[in-house]
Amino acid sequence: MIDVVLGLQWGDEGKGKIVDVLTPQYDVVARFQGGPNAGHSLEFGGQKHVLNTIPSGIFHEHCINIIGNGVVIDPVTLKKEIDKITASGARPEKNLYISEKAHLILPTHRLVDAASEANKGEHKIGSTLRGISPTYQDKIGRSGLRIGDILSADFITKYNKAVAHHKTLLDRFNFNYNLNEHEPAFFEAIEFLKKFQIVSSEYFINNLMSKGKKVLAEGAQGTLLDIDFGTYPFVTSSNTITGGACSGLGVAPQKIKRVFGIFKAYCTRVGSGPFPTELNNETGELLRLLFGRCDLTGHLFG
Repeated sequence: MIDVVLGLQWGDEGKGKIVDVLTPQYDVVARFQGGPNAGHSLEFGGQKHVLNTIPSGIFHEHCINIIGNGVVIDPVTLKKEIDKITASGARPEKNLYISEKAHLILPTHRLVDAASEANKGEHKIGSTLRGISPTYQDKIGRSGLRIGDILSADFITKYNKAVAHHKTLLDRFNFNYNLNEHEPAFFEAIEFLKKFQIVSSEYFINNLMSKGKKVLAEGAQGTLLDIDFGTYPFVTSSNTITGGACSGLGVAPQKIKRVFGIFKAYCTRVGSGPFPTELNNETGELLRLLFGRCDLTGHLFG
């Protein structure tokens, strides 16, 4: 049995907090799509914890946490995240599992993302510039690198081939960059991730369910940012709806039982795109002051 937590708006509905509340009822929490553009905030013990890639059940010792095959992973960001939660008392080396099929965000993916967005000018999408869209493009184009590749003897060869392709794109954009600034931290993080439990997550999670384990699938972003059904083209690069849990974890639709849709009383959205309820008036200014993270249009800072 698997239940799903989704955002019903443009993200930032508070999904991480809901997952944290629900986690004691589950044996497994699994992220099934998106990447480090997620920001699931938890607060307990007087501390605020922001999770970008790691499932929100990580602070519960009994809970198995899975980063599924549908997620794209920035090794540098994930290493920083692991270091932070470890310092807070979590033991991710014990209860964090990473899919071997999850795709890697390379340093050049971030550069291509920035170059592409800059090239759009006033028609930019509002990308978070974390390399997520170029990584999903490589995944669909069958030229991406996956977590399992870091364990192969020819990883550097595969990496160099991917980078050569990205450099061609950067040259077309006439984009200035210094890859040497980014690669040392990337390769350090790659070595770091080799210490963790890298698994065939689709078999792993189905085996857990066959043993009666209860699974909570944690979505990122929101329904209105779905690549197919959101406010296209101002959307994210993955399926943020319930169907994304099936493809992003490798579970059959009939295994899904309940879907928790999370929304809030007022809407906000990150980046560009249509926003029917934006308020360019005194009421909008009041909401900005009250909630602190919105500008006059209701778009989020950061």
